[in-house]
Amino acid sequence: MNKKHDIRLTDEERKKIQEILTSSKESKTILKRANILLMLDANAGMPMKQADIAKRCGVNVITVYNTAKDFSTKGLEYTLTFKRTKATNPAIITGEVEARIIALACSPAPEGFSKWTVRLLTERVIELEILNKVSRETVRQTLKKHNLSLI
Repeated sequence: MNKKHDIRLTDEERKKIQEILTSSKESKTILKRANILLMLDANAGMPMKQADIAKRCGVNVITVYNTAKDFSTKGLEYTLTFKRTKATNPAIITGEVEARIIALACSPAPEGFSKWTVRLLTERVIELEILNKVSRETVRQTLKKHNLSLI
């Protein structure tokens, strides 16, 4: 990795990092980020190479690079907070929708068919406006979750 982010900690930032490192309630991830920042600090002398820091902290070189980038662009607070990934798509199958799909699957099959198929169920769910759109896979997983096998 090329060094693109020059890390220069102020005395206040260094003191805050030291407090975090002595705290017993911080996660390992935050502690590793704090150590990375201390090792990257150019004000404390010649910083180590990112590959050496990665080995010493037990992380990937990308983690060292991302920590430096976060500090340079977003600051210390952002870098030393735990970031939880958010679900990109909220679940479309709620409890009520799930119950209606299961009830439909347990009902008699439509005329001309001996039993329900996932494709038929999906079409009927859309037809009855239980959901505006839904994939067959979503319906299949809903049935599988409750051990309802159609085949």
